[in-house]
Amino acid sequence: MSSALASFRPAEHENPVQWLRRVFRTFRRTRPYYGGLLAMIAGVPIMYFPYAKLSLGGMTVAMATTAGAGSLIIGVLLIVLGLTAWFQPTVRVFAGVATTLLTLVSIPVSNLAGFGLALLPGLIGGGLMASWAPLPEPKAAKTAVAASVAAEAPAAEVPAPGTPASEAAVGESAVVVENVATEPAAAGAPTAKLPAQAASNEQAAAVDPKEAR
Repeated sequence: MSSALASFRPAEHENPVQWLRRVFRTFRRTRPYYGGLLAMIAGVPIMYFPYAKLSLGGMTVAMATTAGAGSLIIGVLLIVLGLTAWFQPTVRVFAGVATTLLTLVSIPVSNLAGFGLALLPGLIGGGLMASWAPLPEPKAAKTAVAASVAAEAPAAEVPAPGTPASEAAVGESAVVVENVATEPAAAGAPTAKLPAQAASNEQAAAVDPKEAR
């Protein structure tokens, strides 16, 4: 079993640090972790710089622009998309495409995508989220599941000889054979002669022809 399919329950021989590492490794491998992380990193400079104020000696420089509200919305959406890719991996393709589009929109809207600091993380994170796929199930797990299903399936019970069930089965088979033997043949179809019937026909042929007339 791979670490992505490992149980979240701590084993007896693990200390808390080892258990946390194993849980984090399982969490990281079962979702687009790095794609969501880069998307959230890209959202921080986009929504920070329009509201930031720098102090240069005794002079305060404010970089607030009319696109401050748009930058805030784009930054928050990027962080939300990164968290969505973490906790809802089924919508990873939508989150990746939306992250890429928002990053491109932030170039003219939000100070060249946060002075270029959010451009590469946003594009790379969107591509990682859209291209991520879950780990395939190991063959050992499939074999174990198939073996457990086969073991749980009820087998056909054969009645033991001498029991009422076996006698009933023999009686049913005898009735079927008798019905087949006594069933009339179809019109025009050759009939198979039974041994007793063939013997009676031979005796009738051996009778004197005069008596037969």
